Amino acid sequence: MNTTSPPRATGHRSDPADPVITLSISIVVYRPDAALLARTVETLEAALAQLHDVAGRPVLYLIDNGNPGELATLPVPSDAEFDTVVIAGHGNVGYGRGHNLAIERANSRFHLILNPDVEINADGLRRALAFLNDSPETGLLAPWIGGDDGRQQYLCRRYPTVLDLFVRGFLPAGMRRPFAQRLARYEMRDVIGDKDVVWDPPIVSGCFMLFRTDVLTSIGGFDPRYFLYFEDYDLSLRTRDVARVVYVPSVRILHHGGGAAKKGSTHIKLFVTSAYRFFNRFGWKWL
Repeated sequence: MNTTSPPRATGHRSDPADPVITLSISIVVYRPDAALLARTVETLEAALAQLHDVAGRPVLYLIDNGNPGELATLPVPSDAEFDTVVIAGHGNVGYGRGHNLAIERANSRFHLILNPDVEINADGLRRALAFLNDSPETGLLAPWIGGDDGRQQYLCRRYPTVLDLFVRGFLPAGMRRPFAQRLARYEMRDVIGDKDVVWDPPIVSGCFMLFRTDVLTSIGGFDPRYFLYFEDYDLSLRTRDVARVVYVPSVRILHHGGGAAKKGSTHIKLFVTSAYRFFNRFGWKWL
């Protein structure tokens, strides 16, 4: 893993002398699924097209954690209504550190952390920014999240126990049934639905996190000690120390992600390592 070579950025780059724009977005990729990434950018562009009276052109930071040249073509149309910055050449520095390369460059009011396997509803960003403009105490907004089947994914979470993580992450579906009630509580199924705004969920998913940029930078962005997994748990809890977090179901996305156990032994090791780091920092809960 190369972590010493300086990142290479191409395209527009904000600097402190630039006027503050309304929105910046960062997507970290590592050998991405080209079709999913293209769909993410396509739906992002459609959502950006619904924004009116925003300051400046939105900026999309595409951070390539793969080898230089692996991302052969960008799925961005030449007439897109946003600027694109490619940051590459730094090697696979991890998910959070990759986003931090964009966050430290961002000169915006709001910054969207986005996965490369997410589709945004056309009115999603318009609704999200309208909510944040009307709610200055909110530092982080999380959306309603659907899966491939269109059903809701319950990715807002209460503080986990070790048992919760083991059951949800590693047990086959048939063996989870005795734990259904406790998993439902962990996933906040009693309050997270498709109609009501929910204030201050302890943890929200990193697949879509819309921040006030000043809140995000005030807490230093992602903790770079997490290579993969639990960086969003950590970031959510630290955000709650300085601003309010809100779940807004009128903002909708589809998420095509999967669990760590389905991705092989390397991901399982990363999951366990990050979980250990998370509990060491915020406190262990076993049962």
